Amino acid sequence: MTNYIVDLNTFANGALAEQFDYELKKVLENIGDPNTDPEKKRKLQVNLVLKADERRQLTDVVVEVKSTLTPRNAVLSSLIMDRDENGVATAAELKSGLKDQTYFDSDTGEIKDDRGQNIVDLQKQGGKK
Repeated sequence: MTNYIVDLNTFANGALAEQFDYELKKVLENIGDPNTDPEKKRKLQVNLVLKADERRQLTDVVVEVKSTLTPRNAVLSSLIMDRDENGVATAAELKSGLKDQTYFDSDTGEIKDDRGQNIVDLQKQGGKK
């Protein structure tokens, strides 16, 4: 059996192993996130920075574990720009694709305008109230 100078599981009162485990969990969550590119590489880096005293009898060690994750996929949307009655710039998300165009709400199938208001379908009513 090999004698280790330092047991990495207990080094710095277990802080090295604890930090490694914490960052590894973040990497695994990032890999499992369906909103990230599964093929991009992630990185887990362990740094031990050693600084000896002038007599070379004592060495301080800074333990640092950090991860580099893959960013979440970008999402595209559009805003309709306008000004309110006071001339202040305002905007709203364009959901239908074209300004003032109606769209179908995919959850209910109801026809809505670009502000989400229900539109009365006169053909369904047969011209009657």
